Amino acid sequence: MSGTAASAGALKGIKIVDCTRVLGGPYCTQMLGDHGAEIIKIEPPQGDEVRDWGPPFHEGDASYFIGVNRNKKSLGLDLSKEEGKQVLLRLLEDADVLVENYKPGSMEKWGLGYEEVLKEKFPKLVHCRISGFGGSGPYGGFPGYDGIIQAMTGWFSVNGSSPGDQTRVGIPMVDMGTGLYAANAIMMALFERHSSGLGQYIDMTLYDCGLSLMHPHVANYSLSGKVPGITGNQHPNISPYDKYETKGGDIFIAGGNDRAWQRLTAELGKPELGNDPRFKTNADRLANRAALREELEKLFSAADRDDVCDRLLRAGVPVGPIRDTAEVMAHEHTKHRDMAVEKDWYKGWGIPIKFSRTPGSVRSVPPKFGAHSREILEAHGFAPDEIQGLVDGGVVLEERRKGK
Repeated sequence: MSGTAASAGALKGIKIVDCTRVLGGPYCTQMLGDHGAEIIKIEPPQGDEVRDWGPPFHEGDASYFIGVNRNKKSLGLDLSKEEGKQVLLRLLEDADVLVENYKPGSMEKWGLGYEEVLKEKFPKLVHCRISGFGGSGPYGGFPGYDGIIQAMTGWFSVNGSSPGDQTRVGIPMVDMGTGLYAANAIMMALFERHSSGLGQYIDMTLYDCGLSLMHPHVANYSLSGKVPGITGNQHPNISPYDKYETKGGDIFIAGGNDRAWQRLTAELGKPELGNDPRFKTNADRLANRAALREELEKLFSAADRDDVCDRLLRAGVPVGPIRDTAEVMAHEHTKHRDMAVEKDWYKGWGIPIKFSRTPGSVRSVPPKFGAHSREILEAHGFAPDEIQGLVDGGVVLEERRKGK
């Protein structure tokens, strides 16, 4: 069971130096931290910029930052200074993983490139870089943002209510999907290290991950040669798969396979629709999608939202009420699954990966900038006067530097 109960976690003993900011990288490292990895978040002198992406704020930190930075310790460090680079190298001496999302070429420019320095100095280190497009190719080195990648990898072209209303997906899924891919890649590299004894470099890009998430549209295009377009709430391959209005609110129905279709029509009191030659198979329903929608609109418009959802779910028909965020977080099933957690002032989603023996846990709230700077350095053998010198010299920071 996940939640706030104390747990060492499946990744206890894994140390990750996290030089990421904004979303994809922090989402990746928070997931690893939830499962016991030690996450040392190194922030530039101005801090992770999403600390300012609000309101809302908690004690000066925006919800955007708070949502993806629990179970981490924060060290403010100026890597533009030689002393800052030396601090990073000392932290990497016993680290398992370095994750960074600096502009491609930055680590090399600073004399910290994987091939040139880190591979030889720390042969067991897994170095994961997250960038928009990678360091080479037509877009190599260009900055990447979720919405831009959605546009460039086809997401806009299949999302929206009509061909003239191409729309960004409302969740930054390219960023978060890249974070999920990156976490998976890191675990693969650590698993491979058990046999080889060696780390390796992982090149993760928003572009690659955004494109790989374009299912089933790429598969459909590859097989048919037809360019996918916008289907609104409907599915390009199955029907019915759409939003319907009921008394008390809208619902979403996914009755794509033929057995579910038969159960759906029976529960709605219109079993003859199940055998109507226009709708008998999924291919028939796709070919007659407009007529199908017209029939279902009549049946659902007279139904009560919660009642019809409960009846259909009990009958094995995939359906759900369309809820807002407040309804979701207050729902009994969310609580039952430990997907609404609280610790001190912090509230957030729970841990979706449920282990039987080594559950994840929320052990610490998102850190204030530089809150653990001295603690981290002490743990890595820095003497008190050495630490004070780094602080006095502006190499290590305990408060965000204002301006650029």
